[in-house]
Amino acid sequence: MNRRKTLTQFLVEQQRLEHAMPAQLRLLIEVVARACKVIGHTVNKGAISGLLGSLEQENVQGEVQKKLDVISNDILLEANEWGGHLAAMASEEMDTLHPIPNRLPKGEYLLIYDPIDGSSNIDVNGIVGTIFSVVKAPESTAGREVIEADFLQPGRNQVAAGYAIYGPQTLLVLTVGTGVYVFSLDREMGSWVMTSERLTIPPETNEFAINMANERHWELPVRKYIDELMAGADGPRQRDFNMRWMGSMVGDVHRILTQGGVFLYPRDSRPRMENGKLRLMYEANPIAFLVEQAGGKATDGKSRILDIQPNSLHQRTGVALGSSQEIERLADMQYE
Repeated sequence: MNRRKTLTQFLVEQQRLEHAMPAQLRLLIEVVARACKVIGHTVNKGAISGLLGSLEQENVQGEVQKKLDVISNDILLEANEWGGHLAAMASEEMDTLHPIPNRLPKGEYLLIYDPIDGSSNIDVNGIVGTIFSVVKAPESTAGREVIEADFLQPGRNQVAAGYAIYGPQTLLVLTVGTGVYVFSLDREMGSWVMTSERLTIPPETNEFAINMANERHWELPVRKYIDELMAGADGPRQRDFNMRWMGSMVGDVHRILTQGGVFLYPRDSRPRMENGKLRLMYEANPIAFLVEQAGGKATDGKSRILDIQPNSLHQRTGVALGSSQEIERLADMQYE
């Protein structure tokens, strides 16, 4: 019987055979993966442990924090502080960066993450996940404290990115720049085992994911594009489309990575939404890296997400990603 490859075996192969990563990055990814196992278990036990519901406080985004947002953030901080692989971390749930304490060894990487994506789904037992991104700290950080500017690198500089999805299965979806790989958590063995490799997003699709409740706020090109899709076989596209919306980016993106489709969360005219809803550093960049590694495209509606130069840790952006032909069509409509 053929034994499935574990995450550790895969990472060792990437280090030795593909020369895609140094040992320090391999060990960092293993630490993040272990933390995701703990978060998955915590999510699963949420109601039993009294961890559902919200706290009486907001994060830097002005959003009410769920109990599991804060707990998951702490799990990732505690797991990664002592490993010696990181110079600092940044999280959607923290106002500013988290430097590695001076008493602990420091590494050459920066970890950026959203501890719980789709946290509005927690209390209704919907899909949630953890998104993470890794970049190298600038060489200038040697011998000094890391500052926010060190994190502000375009997404094309990422050396690894991925997400864990806590659903019927607990999955880890990962890229280190050599394709997109999926690992399933074997709860009996306690290990991540590879269940899919080199995912490819078909260039054409008949599915799209968008929150139609915001239609009245969209810019005209987005409305025209969605109107085309909604017109179906009787419209200019001459075929029917299906709409999906999970209220969780990782849920919608995972469906696109496995069977195709497009995901859109465009900027709109509402207050604080002029630049978009999703965070560039914590959500858009890592997901865009995965999507491009799977042969898809990821833009802010016009331009490639991975080429955006960040100006702050909590910068927001519009997002359109998935099957390449549809993303190109939307971009073209911006200039019609």
